[in-house]
Amino acid sequence: MKEETWKTAITKVEPNKLLLRGYRIDELMGNITFAQAVFLAIKGELPSEKEARMIDAMLVSSIDHGVTPPSCLSARTIASAGSPLNAALAGGILAISKHHGGAIEDSMKVIQEAVRRKREMNKTEEEMAHIILTEYKEKNKRLPGFGHRIHTKDPRTIKLFQIASDLGIAGEYVGMAKALEDAMEQSSGKRLPINVDGAIGALLCEMQFPSELANAFFILARIPGLVAHVYEEQTRMKPMRFINPKDHEYDGIPERKL
Repeated sequence: MKEETWKTAITKVEPNKLLLRGYRIDELMGNITFAQAVFLAIKGELPSEKEARMIDAMLVSSIDHGVTPPSCLSARTIASAGSPLNAALAGGILAISKHHGGAIEDSMKVIQEAVRRKREMNKTEEEMAHIILTEYKEKNKRLPGFGHRIHTKDPRTIKLFQIASDLGIAGEYVGMAKALEDAMEQSSGKRLPINVDGAIGALLCEMQFPSELANAFFILARIPGLVAHVYEEQTRMKPMRFINPKDHEYDGIPERKL
């Protein structure tokens, strides 16, 4: 009995020809950026110039955050044990979950719900933000995408929102994220800033990405940094060492300007 043929709409492979979402890959090469190719592969269409610049900035914003995140510690520990690059990378990626990178998806869901309810209830952003915050406080839950263990004012968020504003991408989702930030400050008297996860979440909402794909962008962004850490561990450090994330110092190139 013949097996039923299953379908895929992503890539068509023929002798001497590769089509990604209908475009020849050899024609895309040299004509679009990697960020544009990422958008095309995931969404099925090429991004606008503004969307491409926004995606590129988002990927750069999360490329690395030092040796302390769980993904980096996992990757370096596995590399220290003598495992190859792919195994160490896989371990680092597997450490990206609910409490490390996962806030992007959670923040998208909160912002999407807030915007939807704002429209349905005919509320202002400020009114809806206070309603959402009150509901979370009553459930003793913390709003995802706000606050950072190191940064009191995440420079990546500031830059991402500036770029989004310049490109005309920042809309009601970014506005809602900022309204939630203001509502928390008015409620507690302390400003808990939008972190890079919350900023990326708001911008993915603006570009109509489903929340289920949120972690994909964090993983895509973080892989180059993990590669650098794994290679450094393999080539610079002694094997099987105890890695204390607090017991390190930076000895790389001092701050420099573009």
